Amino acid sequence: MSVIVIDMETANDTSKQNVMRWRRQGTIERVEKPTNLSRARKLGYKAKQGFVVLRVRVPKGKRKRPKPAGGRNPRKAGRFFTLDKSKQQVAEEKASRKHPNMEVMNSYIAGEDGSYKWFECIVVDRSHPAVRKDKERKWIAAKGQRGRAFRGLTSSGKKSRGLRA
Repeated sequence: MSVIVIDMETANDTSKQNVMRWRRQGTIERVEKPTNLSRARKLGYKAKQGFVVLRVRVPKGKRKRPKPAGGRNPRKAGRFFTLDKSKQQVAEEKASRKHPNMEVMNSYIAGEDGSYKWFECIVVDRSHPAVRKDKERKWIAAKGQRGRAFRGLTSSGKKSRGLRA
């Protein structure tokens, strides 16, 4: 059995540089190849046509309600609230809204800093012939898989709904 030795200082520097670069980019960016290839492949990614990886930025912290019109006692109704879904699920929904012709297969965390978390979402073009011919992945082209991210059918969606630990 071989042992892989990783220099943690170099790995930490690389991830810091990645996050610094990602901060200057947009909210949703198409990525040439996954940051964490082994994780992406476990979640269903294949380096073939019809498969796309998107890096999605989600702000950390609580969400803020819009300020109500008219006079209200601020102690009676708080402006901040906690979402009932995870940041990962929010990222998957953002990716799905940006690319309505594609379905989110899965996602994983790519990095974070004090203000944001970045997730890499694996999205699949359901009408691409390469996807429809792939016997392991053609299930995503079925009608019942449309809008997976919005209905909580991805792995993180099922987890936040309490369907898996």
